[in-house]
Amino acid sequence: MDHVVYPDSDANELEDLIKGKKSMIIRGAEGRKLPFGKVNEGDILYFINKKWEGKVKARGVVTSVYSSDKLSEEESFETIIRNQEKLQLPDEQFEKLAGKKCLVLITLNDIEEIEPFQIDMSNFTNMDDWLPVGEIEQIALR
Repeated sequence: MDHVVYPDSDANELEDLIKGKKSMIIRGAEGRKLPFGKVNEGDILYFINKKWEGKVKARGVVTSVYSSDKLSEEESFETIIRNQEKLQLPDEQFEKLAGKKCLVLITLNDIEEIEPFQIDMSNFTNMDDWLPVGEIEQIALR
């Protein structure tokens, strides 16, 4: 499955992935929310740097997924600290995510910039930072 992901632009997340400074992304919430249960090894993530721009600029292949279920605050902190070398979270992002009960950690490889292209967002009612799209060609405007 293909997914459209909006990385944290304030933390330069996409640039750090492309440059190889980080190899893992994280999503956290108080309960299960996307991408919990929707992303799997072998899926392709397509990255849009800025929501308002709406252009896919890079992609990567999912090599592993860890989805937690109801972590304690301590377990949440420990999970992020244990993976910080791959996550490379700046302090502000760490503080925002540490302590969340449900974490999804996604390891990527083959992260590359691609020829930017627009996507059709008209069929998405929920404009979250994660969109499972099936096949990217179904929404690509090229």
